[in-house]
Parts: sequence; C-alpha cells; structure tokens
Amino acid sequence: MSPTVRPISRAEHLAFVEARPSASHMQVPSWGDVKADWEAESLGWFEPDGRLSGVGLVLLRPLPKVRRYLAYLPEGPVIDWAAPDLERRLEPMVAYLKGRGAFSVKMGPPVVARRWSPEAVKAAIADPAAHRLADVPPTSYEQGAVDLAARLRRMGWRRSEAGGEEGFAAGQPRYVCQVPFAGRSLDDVQRGLNQQWRRNVRKAEKAGVKVVRGGHDDLPVFYGLYTETAERDRFIPRPLPYFQRMWTALTAEHPDRMRLYLAHHEGEVLAAATMLVVGGHVWYSYGASTSRRREVQPNNAMQWRMMCDAHELGAHVYDFRGITDTLEESNHLLGLLRFKVGAGGEAVEYVGEWDLPLNRLLHKALDFYMTRR
Repeated sequence: MSPTVRPISRAEHLAFVEARPSASHMQVPSWGDVKADWEAESLGWFEPDGRLSGVGLVLLRPLPKVRRYLAYLPEGPVIDWAAPDLERRLEPMVAYLKGRGAFSVKMGPPVVARRWSPEAVKAAIADPAAHRLADVPPTSYEQGAVDLAARLRRMGWRRSEAGGEEGFAAGQPRYVCQVPFAGRSLDDVQRGLNQQWRRNVRKAEKAGVKVVRGGHDDLPVFYGLYTETAERDRFIPRPLPYFQRMWTALTAEHPDRMRLYLAHHEGEVLAAATMLVVGGHVWYSYGASTSRRREVQPNNAMQWRMMCDAHELGAHVYDFRGITDTLEESNHLLGLLRFKVGAGGEAVEYVGEWDLPLNRLLHKALDFYMTRR
C-alpha cells in the first residue's frame, strides 16, 4: 500500500526534520514564511501503520486570475530517495497537489550525482580543453543518481533546464561547492585551505580585521554592502525587507537558524555574510563586500570565522552554495569558483530539479513567461 500524503502541523514537520542528520533550509517550516509571494504548506507521508515517513514544504504560486498553482518543493521533499518503492511515495504527493489545484509540480531531490575534488577542479580550470565541469572525469560518481533520473523519467518527470546564466538555474543551483567537515578536526580543515587562502587569513589578522556576529539591527549595514556587490557582480538584489523577514522567520524557529557576520577594519564594515544552519548542514547564504581596502582580505577572514563556528556547531559540511559549471577564463564567475574551491571545497553536482506538468497548456504558458521575464 502507498503512504497517505496530507497536511501536517509545523510542529510535526519540524520534529521530523530535526530528527534527521541533514535537510535543506528550504524544507523547514519557517522557509514558507520567508517566501511571502507563495502560499506554503507542510505535507506529511504517513505509512499504513500511521508512521510518519517523510515531510515536505510545498510552496504554491497561483497563476494570475485563476486558482491554479505551480507547486514547488525546493531541495525536497524529505523522503527516502533510495527507496525501492519510490513511485508509491511520489504518486500520492502528486495526487494530493493535483487535488489542491496544481497545474505543475517542481521538486529538487537532494541527491548528489558527482563530485570533483579541489585538486580536480584546479586541474580542470588549468586545462584549455575543459570548458565545463561535465567535460571532466569526476572524483566520485553516484550510480544511484543515474538510477533515480531514469525512474523519474519513466514516471513522466522531466529535468528542468530553464533559466540560468552559467550554471545558475532559475530555481536552485545544480552545482555547488561544499567543504566536508565530517570526521575532520579544525586543523584538518585549515590544512585543506590552499596557500593563497592561508596567506590571506594571516594577512587579515595582521591588518587587524575583526569579524563579529551581528543581529537584526545590522541588516541595513549588510544590505548597503549587498547592493554594492550586486552592482559590481551584475545581479538583481533582493529588497531589504526580504532579509528582515528572513531573519525574523528563521530565528523564531531556532535562534541559530540564521546568523549574520560582519568584518570590521578601522571602524568600517568591509564585508558581511549570512549563514544558515539545519542540523549538521551549514550554508553560506548571502555575501556582500565593498571594493574598498580589499588588500586587507576581509572576505577570507569572515569565511574562515564562519567555517570555524560551523565546525564548533558540529557541522558535517560547510556549503558555499552555487558555483558556475563553466571553466572559461572569460566567465566572470570563475573567480568565485576559485575562491570557494580554494577553501578546500569540492564541486558537487546534484541530480537537478524536475518538473511534472499536470496541465501541459498552463505549464507551457509558465515556461514561456519564465523565459520572457
């Protein structure tokens, strides 16, 4: 028999997530409060014996003028993706969402497909024949991800190819950079920094850069640096109320769910970043910096402090989030890839986001709208 999928309370949802070693910050109940433009609902998977075997935060975006929704489970749901009966876990979810008015379902299985070590990425960047990470043999390869992709296709799901400049999708990034912490001492992690990183951390310390934790009242300072970063790096910034809502929602659920770090030098904040924590997974979320006094290396100092704090919290991974999959020197995001890999990060490819159109006409209209935005 298939599980029953139905709405659950926030308390049930949170208790299930907190009993797991790792779940995305986008699959905790409070993330629904962050995404004010969406309706949010917590779903539970109940086995025939009444046991709760999975949860998911679904975000519902209505189409204008009609009560039909895009249903989106970012980096979720939180289920056993290796289960031999995966079909019977996804089918009742789809049936429930269709009854809820969804015309299309999008989800992001948190399943790793391939990994490249820092050494492999460095060699790939130096290789003129390598244009994308996909051109480079991975350090490790997960057959389970290949099997999952094949199963999803048989069920009618299709991998989302929408959006994305240089490997950054319109949804969540398929390629990320992660520093493994599990089973490693802080000295081990420090030895994983490349020579430039270690030199920059020492330089920041010698120059007197101080990294401190901030709070809600410091978000405008962070935001000033963030808008400067957006202009410099050519992306559209989110508004300040988004970060204020994010802080209020996440810290209300758990005081350490979101942290803010500020790098000070001679009375000025030169860099700032947000950090998110769920169980043993820690994410560097948003970063910001000024172009002034870059020679004192505030970003390296700030990231190293965040990594140290993450290790102290018992994290098994420090996640730098999205990276480009393009290795061309002309790519303006390549410097960011070098920075993250220099901290000892592996390049990680997830199985990607998947769409299931329930009404092909409305789904096609949404695709057209997204490409023309």
